[in-house]
Amino acid sequence: MAFDRRTFMGASAATGAAVAMAGATSSPAAAAAAPSKGSKTYAFTVMGTTDLHGNVFNWDYFTDKEFDDKAHNDVGLAKISTLVEQVRKEKGRCNTLLIDAGDTIQGTQLSYYYAKVDPITARRGPVHPMAQAMNAIGYDAAALGNHEFNYGIPVLRKFEEQCRFPLLGANALDAKTLKPAFPPYSMHRLRTPHGRDVKVAVLGLTNPGIAIWDKANVQGKMTFPGLEEQAAKYVPKLRSMGADVVIVSAHSGSSGTSSYGDQLPYVENAAGLVAEQVAGIDAILVGHAHTEIPEYRVKNKATGKDVVLSEPLKWGQRLTLFDFELTWDKGRWSVAKVSAKVLNSNTAAEDPKITRLLSDEHAKVVAYVNQVIGTSTQAMSSAEGPVKDVPIIDLINHVQAETVKAALAGTEWGSLPVLSQASCFSRTAAIPAGRVTIRDAAGLYPFENTLEARLLTGAQLKDYLEYSARYYVQTAPGGAVDPAKLTNAESIPDYNYDAVYGLTYDIDIAQPVGSRITGLSFAGKPVDPAGQFVFAVNNYRASGGGAFPHVPKAKQLWANSDEIRNTIIQWVKAKGTVDPTQFASVDWRLTRAGVPVF
Repeated sequence: MAFDRRTFMGASAATGAAVAMAGATSSPAAAAAAPSKGSKTYAFTVMGTTDLHGNVFNWDYFTDKEFDDKAHNDVGLAKISTLVEQVRKEKGRCNTLLIDAGDTIQGTQLSYYYAKVDPITARRGPVHPMAQAMNAIGYDAAALGNHEFNYGIPVLRKFEEQCRFPLLGANALDAKTLKPAFPPYSMHRLRTPHGRDVKVAVLGLTNPGIAIWDKANVQGKMTFPGLEEQAAKYVPKLRSMGADVVIVSAHSGSSGTSSYGDQLPYVENAAGLVAEQVAGIDAILVGHAHTEIPEYRVKNKATGKDVVLSEPLKWGQRLTLFDFELTWDKGRWSVAKVSAKVLNSNTAAEDPKITRLLSDEHAKVVAYVNQVIGTSTQAMSSAEGPVKDVPIIDLINHVQAETVKAALAGTEWGSLPVLSQASCFSRTAAIPAGRVTIRDAAGLYPFENTLEARLLTGAQLKDYLEYSARYYVQTAPGGAVDPAKLTNAESIPDYNYDAVYGLTYDIDIAQPVGSRITGLSFAGKPVDPAGQFVFAVNNYRASGGGAFPHVPKAKQLWANSDEIRNTIIQWVKAKGTVDPTQFASVDWRLTRAGVPVF
């Protein structure tokens, strides 16, 4: 898609101009909340969501049924809407704000459909379902997430245009002018029963990793400095503008860690550092990490005051409530107390206002994902993918390797062996025996990653596999093994464990990290450390995602702009029949002191 500089620069010029009015008139709830005679206090609530990832309905498009998990969580904005209305009824709408911390327009087939199949960027195109739902619910502001950039800047700009609330990103800058490409903040006025209005500033911060993860979409167009740097610039400015309360909506976890290694000089999960290092912040709505943090307090080094952080669980599973108590003294409002908690959306029914609004869009996507594209000779499941070499992961790798081989045929690299990496992205992915639908194939690859080919040596591949094998908990020889306790060491997610297709090797989990790969061979012979291999790899990994070694700096031989998910779908359509006997084999296994675990 072409980059629309006029739209881009127009939005840049509007920096910081978003000012929202809330509570222009007093409501019965506001009057009821009025303080006792002689006191001057005011209470209000800021509600927050994050990492909605295209979830409107409590529906799983990959299983074609209502969403459910082991904890019986529910998902979606339709549930959130009901919780929001309950809070507004209790507190008085004029005493509430609703914000989001990013990752809104990517993640479900609903969001994919309106970015790629029936795109919102088309002439007379549709309004994005997430914009429709968030507008109807009445969001006041939202920070940009890194996944907002997955479909390119034109899709993001169109989504921004369709939203009736600002998309904030104080550290998303125009690469040429270094001026904000989006409004850095929004200012909101809350009418109080006495004294002047309370001015609430919302500062939006996004993730510096965008420069790596979506390099193809943003390089030369936008740059993303660190969160602490930009917060330190804007918080004093907001205070000087009269903000009584400063809230940060940050698409950045609280752990202080990064998954992209030394690729950038900024911290990925910096929300806690912002709270600690930047004076003048009252609360931070945290996103990106997909964890649940009802309330977390960080003491600011300069002031000694607590900053309250909260991260609601992803996909609309939780709604954060920040409760503020203010006092009027010496002609100004000051924050006396802040607390936070989360509400569980599984306690709420879906708001019929939202389900009615988007019923047609939902039906279109359900019909789309249930299109039959081929057949499979046998059923395949990813349930054991994290601990065993299973055919369904081999399918991803086989398609990737075939695609790269075809792309490099006839080039100087065409004679080199092609290997491939893939992860168990979902433990519930499955291909049934018989008819295969789009949702079956798409369920193997829920992310919008694209495919690349990089040049690696045998020694580098060994390092790569050793790094990947950190995923397993060190387990002594002998005794039974519980597969449920074997994986995710150091909290490594499933998507950051890679199996490499085309090599044969054992992973000895009795050994310490860095010394686990044994018997590494190619075509029946030990891998030559100096040998050259073509590595089919997704763009997230190639850009440094997960901080795997060597690949980000390796020579790029080829790259594709189409999602791997679509490549799999098109491969199944072209083949007509999926036959695991044609591509699946057990090439890696877990061992302890040379003895297979399973």
